[in-house]
Amino acid sequence: MDYYSDCSPINYSGDQAGRFYCIWKVDQVVVLNIGEFYEKPTVTSSFPDMAILEYQPFRGIKVQETFFVYSSSIALVNLQIKNIDRINHNVELYPVLELGEDSLLIKDYDELHNGYITHHYESKYRLISSLYKNAPYPGNCRDYFTSNFTPYSYGGYYKGLEQFYITIKTDFYAANRNDSLNLKKEGRVNFIALHGKFSLKPNEEINVRYFRGWQDQKEDLQRLIDEIEKLKTEPLQKYVDANVMLFSRIPRIKFKTQDEKLVYFGAFNLARGSMYPPAEKTTHNFYVFSRQPLWGWGHGHQVLHESLSMLAYAYLDPQSAQGSQYVYIEQQRDDGLIAYRHGPRGLQDYPHFSKVLNKDMSTTSAPFFNWINLEIYKVSKDKKFLQDAYQSGVKYVNWLIENRDLDKDGTFEWGPYGIIENVRDWYNAVFQISAERYLDVDKEDISDELECVDLTLMMIKEMRSLSSIANELGLKIESTEWKNKADETANLVNERMWDDSSKFYYSINKENHSFNFMTRDLRRMEIIGFLALWAEAAPKDRAEHLIKHLLNPEKFWRKYGVPTLSADDPWYSPYVDYCCKWNGPVWLLWDYMVFDGLKKYRYNKVADELANKMMLAVTTQLKKNHNFWESYSPDNEVLNCPPNYIWDAIMARVLIEKYHK
Repeated sequence: MDYYSDCSPINYSGDQAGRFYCIWKVDQVVVLNIGEFYEKPTVTSSFPDMAILEYQPFRGIKVQETFFVYSSSIALVNLQIKNIDRINHNVELYPVLELGEDSLLIKDYDELHNGYITHHYESKYRLISSLYKNAPYPGNCRDYFTSNFTPYSYGGYYKGLEQFYITIKTDFYAANRNDSLNLKKEGRVNFIALHGKFSLKPNEEINVRYFRGWQDQKEDLQRLIDEIEKLKTEPLQKYVDANVMLFSRIPRIKFKTQDEKLVYFGAFNLARGSMYPPAEKTTHNFYVFSRQPLWGWGHGHQVLHESLSMLAYAYLDPQSAQGSQYVYIEQQRDDGLIAYRHGPRGLQDYPHFSKVLNKDMSTTSAPFFNWINLEIYKVSKDKKFLQDAYQSGVKYVNWLIENRDLDKDGTFEWGPYGIIENVRDWYNAVFQISAERYLDVDKEDISDELECVDLTLMMIKEMRSLSSIANELGLKIESTEWKNKADETANLVNERMWDDSSKFYYSINKENHSFNFMTRDLRRMEIIGFLALWAEAAPKDRAEHLIKHLLNPEKFWRKYGVPTLSADDPWYSPYVDYCCKWNGPVWLLWDYMVFDGLKKYRYNKVADELANKMMLAVTTQLKKNHNFWESYSPDNEVLNCPPNYIWDAIMARVLIEKYHK
């Protein structure tokens, strides 16, 4: 939704499906763009599927506009229009559906239901990651554009809005003056428009609604028409009430600023908007990384590190958060594997050749499973979920112990497809061979040849989480056993992975436990060193050294948060010029883990300062471009990476922990 650009109408756009909007004409005065409005739009309410705005396009004409995404096939705009003036006003509306570049093919105009039928094509190509060729993403699409009023006229046009302005303005003195649109019923156009005429007396109020329907051309058009026909008279209040009820569950917070409040609600909207109902091979709701843009990798379904967004989402809808975790539980392999991806397509484990085993090995994800389950339970208090999660979690951790510690020395290595398994995909100073990733994926990544401090700390966190879950379930002996395993692993981290000369934690060579791999010095300070606080693995004196590094502005204490790589490293870059970079950009979930670790060690003031940096990163972008982002620059404000990424929902959790004691 763009309600803020002065040179455009209020408009609603999709990734490749164009945009739709309404042009106003009041008493023959055309109001084309937001910049011409008498009173500019203000968003009064925003929900995952709905936004409510108020404005005056012309003095005396008060409008409440509700944008509602009813389904993946239908969106509507409801206009409650009132004449608050002392005189009569004639109001003409021109709802428009626009794709541009002659890409709309008019097939017909449905006189019975007052709807335009058009076709358009949507490519599966994407800049970041194209949609899967064999996945059921329609390319040949159908549009149905209609309204709840009988149009005075309708038309299709191949030129831009400036030319359309001339068309609807008309020349008052022209001999052949005509206020009708061109009634076009076939051919290629840039946009189509409906035309409604209304006359309002003082204090008179009308309701106008227009609809954009979308479907695969193989689908039944009549079913779409019938569904929209019902919505033409359907009261929207019940949908508003359902959203209010949904948000009534979240903690009430006395925010210090309005910005914090907007981020709080926006973060929950972000998570909810990425959730889908059960489909295909899962009986539970699931999420995608981002609905905007629609990109292939982001629609490959759930990955455990993305599921950290459930730490926040659980406060909005704990049952739905549990359902997302059940996707993993129901698809878990018999041997305990939770694979890299799970969802409607089932388990996706991306087998890669292991030189150690001399055979293919399945790929898992960064193991946050038990920590997520524990945190969801703290909100839901659902013992049945906790019991199911514990059984699944024990199997998973045992699989990791068996398959990610192949030399059985107590610390852990990533699998052979480490470059996705360890989450830190590109431009990783330790795991990546070349600074610019010149080699292919398998040759570039060395994380399966190291004892990895990040994975080992994650395993400690998983064991501690299992200990807490077992204790909650009354399994005292198992709780103690998991705690002891966590403590034993923490001792190994401190024995092997702490470098006393630089006072930091690093990954080590698997063969000799040194800080060198061939000609490489592995002592490159990354954000993962601070996970020793999050996993409660660092002794108090070492924690103090970590905090000194953290608070050093030449290393990690940057304007917009803690970068993934120390700023004094030669590979450091503050530029977010693509997705998935780990040589400097700020990833909010990893900063949250630092925030969580700081609180565990009672560095509460530092934690609050970090929360403020994260908030500054988010609010700066929301004010500039109205997007959350996959990652943020620690130093700069221009970002080129996927927008509206589900895991930025963690900001709601940050605010809850900051304020809701």
